Amino acid sequence: MNIRAFIDRYYLRPAHYLFAAVVLVRVIALVHLSASPFLLPSAGDMHFYDSWAQRILRGEMASHLAFYGLPGYAYLLALIYKICGYGPFVPGLIQALLDAGTAVLIYRLTSLVLAADTRARSTTATQAREVIAWLAGLAWAFFVPAQAYSVILMPTAWVVFVFWLIVWRVVEKKQAPAARESLLLGLLIGVTATAVATILFLIPLIIAAVFAKPRKIDNRKRGILAAILALLLGISAGTSPCWIHNYFIARDPVFLSAHSGINLWIGNNPDANGYPKFPPGLRAGQAAMLEDSIRAAESAAGHPLKRADVSRFWSAKANDYVAGHFSDWLRLLARKFRNFWSAFQYDDLSIITVLHDEGVIFPGIYFGLVAALAFPGMVLQWRNSAARWIALAILLQLCALLPVFVTERYRLPIVPGLLVFAATGLSILYESITHPKKRTAFTYFALLLAATLFVSWPQRDRALWALDAYNSGRQALESNNYAAAERKLLLAYAYVPDNAETNFALGNLHLAQKQPDAASAFYRETLHFDPHHKGALNNLGVIALEARDLPAARLYFTSALAQDRHDAKTLFLLAKTAAAQGDLATAQRAISEALKIAPTQREFLELEKELAAHRQ
Repeated sequence: MNIRAFIDRYYLRPAHYLFAAVVLVRVIALVHLSASPFLLPSAGDMHFYDSWAQRILRGEMASHLAFYGLPGYAYLLALIYKICGYGPFVPGLIQALLDAGTAVLIYRLTSLVLAADTRARSTTATQAREVIAWLAGLAWAFFVPAQAYSVILMPTAWVVFVFWLIVWRVVEKKQAPAARESLLLGLLIGVTATAVATILFLIPLIIAAVFAKPRKIDNRKRGILAAILALLLGISAGTSPCWIHNYFIARDPVFLSAHSGINLWIGNNPDANGYPKFPPGLRAGQAAMLEDSIRAAESAAGHPLKRADVSRFWSAKANDYVAGHFSDWLRLLARKFRNFWSAFQYDDLSIITVLHDEGVIFPGIYFGLVAALAFPGMVLQWRNSAARWIALAILLQLCALLPVFVTERYRLPIVPGLLVFAATGLSILYESITHPKKRTAFTYFALLLAATLFVSWPQRDRALWALDAYNSGRQALESNNYAAAERKLLLAYAYVPDNAETNFALGNLHLAQKQPDAASAFYRETLHFDPHHKGALNNLGVIALEARDLPAARLYFTSALAQDRHDAKTLFLLAKTAAAQGDLATAQRAISEALKIAPTQREFLELEKELAAHRQ
């Protein structure tokens, strides 16, 4: 090999520099996260996956029940923990690499769209196209929600990368996917669907490519049939860990996970607002919500249910709402569509705000700017075949969310496509200005104005504005940062003083600060807005017990147990209160129930010994 050939072979190209730049940005954020109190998740969806992975490592893999929550990411974390040791840093590092790969895919797709755009060839020659495409990929590095979700224990970075890897394969190839390619794409979709099921909505994109793109072989019908069968085979194989477990081990007819029914109800009920607003009776947080949904379904049925039956229970409620309130549902659907494109950031975990406030992630760009800039490019590039495939992928992700609800992480997969359109649209604008094309420039600015007005349409629901402040305040409270917690929670309270959960969180803050009178006032306000709030009842009982107001404490604990008979801690507190009153029979019954739920809890065992000593 001569020197020139060696240089050509090993010369670093723009994609390599882009990959390295994005990895650097992500690793800096990951290092900052490691020095913050938020590396190890203590609650919410991140804790849900982390604790599930740890249970798998302890050998708690087998279950006689169908999956109620997608298991793919939890098992992936367990594998990483097994190989590399426990800790969120290595998963975050892998996700940083995947996110850099997403930036490279944005670069590749932008190059493909620009190369196919005849209007841009005069000024956007090869080198200029490279610069535009490179900047589009670099914009992903500083897209704030992507920065946050790439370093925490969530499967978002994985699904975004796989989503656009598949789209890139469809766009890049001039020929229709052959059977082998379809099999691999189907397998990739299937495996990813075990962690994030919305990836299944890319199946129509591949099927469209199978039918619409030319084929090399003469027998077109046979080639199409082989490709479709291979695609379905790949999907079946990729998802097999879920459906084999559910159908043949749990003996429950569930394809992936049985929690689809409760998601449908959350997205389609009389109180739904297009975001994941939990109806009465369901707590926020994935683990708590899943637990409550099972309990509520079984309570309504009056007996234990299989997971498929739980899913059908909630699906039936959602379907009844749609059928009985069809016009309201259509308005709700329109609201979801607006939410999907809105500049308003609904981050149900509020991790973006937390990490931004803590200085973990860099300042950067947000969805509203990217969406507004993308719309003119999407319209002006419509005749571009490469652009149409990207637009179809964005549309399919929209269709995946409309049946349920919209959050920042659920719409994050469309942002790489929007960045492609934003970059190519700006290149068209530059072309129309440097080579005067007044009509094109006018069209661009008219589309930009319309898009800006649409995405920036004001969000008037004060409760939605309070969400970030409430969640970040609650997380600050969990990390014992009382000053930040008070600041954030009081801001949420200013938005929605009549919200039960905000009052409850403020009560918890004052209780943690050893201010029982102030805590009691907020807990009573909580009960004013939600008379059945189990947490407020329980905490008021704790305050009364510490003040030796035993009748009040017993009343509060009894009321809390009326909401949840299986709360072991409340049963223990009731037993303790009854014992202090001399009612040993009630105390024994309560502690016996608590030990059935948590048989190894030290405090429970000690109280049982004390009661046994009293009986003797």
